[in-house]
Amino acid sequence: MILGILKDIKEGENRVIMTPNEVSTIVSDGHKVLAQRGCGTGSGFLDIQYKESGAEIVETMEEVYSRSDMVIKVKEIEESEYDLLRENQIVMTCIHPAAHPEEVQALLDKKVIAFTAEDCHRYGSPNCEAAGKQGVLFGLESLLSINGGKGKFVSGLAGAPGIKALILGAGTVGMSALQVLENLGAWVTVLDINLAVLREIGTVYNGRVNTGFCTKEAIAKLLPETDLVLNCVKWPKERKDFLIDMEMLKLMEPGSVIVDISNDEPGAIESSHETHHDNPRYVVNGIVHYCVGNIPGAIAQSTSIAYAAEMLYYIRSILNNGIAEACVKDGFLRRSLTTYNGLLTHEETSAIQNRPWIRPEEVLGIEGKKLDFVPPATGTRSNNFIKTK
Repeated sequence: MILGILKDIKEGENRVIMTPNEVSTIVSDGHKVLAQRGCGTGSGFLDIQYKESGAEIVETMEEVYSRSDMVIKVKEIEESEYDLLRENQIVMTCIHPAAHPEEVQALLDKKVIAFTAEDCHRYGSPNCEAAGKQGVLFGLESLLSINGGKGKFVSGLAGAPGIKALILGAGTVGMSALQVLENLGAWVTVLDINLAVLREIGTVYNGRVNTGFCTKEAIAKLLPETDLVLNCVKWPKERKDFLIDMEMLKLMEPGSVIVDISNDEPGAIESSHETHHDNPRYVVNGIVHYCVGNIPGAIAQSTSIAYAAEMLYYIRSILNNGIAEACVKDGFLRRSLTTYNGLLTHEETSAIQNRPWIRPEEVLGIEGKKLDFVPPATGTRSNNFIKTK
């Protein structure tokens, strides 16, 4: 098969989904790789390195789309790419389909076979780890007086206390943020709804980290003494309420900081809206908000290396085994199937956008096979099924 590596064109995106190292592996499997010129430049990988690894360098995304059986990139398919998609072409990228109805419609109209990469990670995405760790550093930067923050140093100085930080959500993002904050000497509280995870935090950090059950009321009690809030909660898109609403901002001291790492729309923070690296902060009711939607893009080389290493398994499986068998072997890949030849196969998107869907097992004709088990990607359910009989 012919695999095409696209140069990401989303604003502020410097990552690449495949480095020259992974190209060598794909080529050794017997496949051809097309790399769009400059696809790895933002991450520190030169075209000559891709060429030396066996890729053919092509000039434009138009050529990558027209010649490739499968195209891969990091972020969403942009509107300028919709007309380049071809029927039966395999697409793998972070589609975030539930939040992007126009993108989903384009994938359906073009009858492509699309996988949304964020749902395929069995052990958590390296991008989530990067977002948590780097999100902390951006939060500390936002606390600086020169950025409108209250001017507190993370671990304190002789005679001056360190910061109190509140992490909402103890998934991969939240646990990664905790690792950095605790190592830097902050006073940290973590709130989550999973008591087993909270117990684990107590064990791993030997009681040095406070934990609590995540409710709006618990957050409100902590906000008056909190300097830095990091939202790491993947908020259900069908919910219309908030963990922190506009009124609750009044509980915080001026110059305190909210870093909305999850940054969903709608999300858990009412005052949050997406920003970009060129203008990352804004102030609401005296509270500094850092809401960049692409935090991992700031450490593009590290995230590209980690992400490409994990994605290689899924990409190779599709190329070497075919779509159906690859989805039999790995349930996480199966649940990330989003569209298939004009049919929606993504449950959360069905529920959020009120579109009928069909289960991946059914559309692939693999229901009777021994399938690798996978839990649902989210708690959002849909019974709006496409009638096939």
